[in-house]
Amino acid sequence: MKTIIFVCHGNICRSVAAEYIAKLLLIKYHLDDRFNVISRATSTEEIGNDIYPPMKRALYNKEIPFYTHHATRISQQDYDNADYIFYMDEFNKRNLLYQLNDYKKIIFPITIYTPHLSQIDDPWYTGQFDEVVDELEECIENIIQRIK
Repeated sequence: MKTIIFVCHGNICRSVAAEYIAKLLLIKYHLDDRFNVISRATSTEEIGNDIYPPMKRALYNKEIPFYTHHATRISQQDYDNADYIFYMDEFNKRNLLYQLNDYKKIIFPITIYTPHLSQIDDPWYTGQFDEVVDELEECIENIIQRIK
């Protein structure tokens, strides 16, 4: 089983939304038995916190199931067990590479197969939660099509 990790700053908006979107799409394509999907933070600011309420609403509006969540920071053990790590923006990349030595070359932007997007902006600052969910769906769909 391959492990995919989605990473953002606090693990309460983008990365956790990506986790649940990916899980739903993997079920849709009957690939959920081939991939383990988790999400992590690069910071310690939100550790233990649940999904941010506006992101919950955006997921609910798109009928993406989610459950109780506890924000967790990425660890070396997470990296060692991962096959793919996808980050949301350059700030996340910088933090990841500061924390981890990417000796396996598995850290990629989530937009790697969605060239019209350069990054997924943090809705904590933009307020664009529904738009972020749409962008994440597109990116994850493209990722699954490439790595399945």
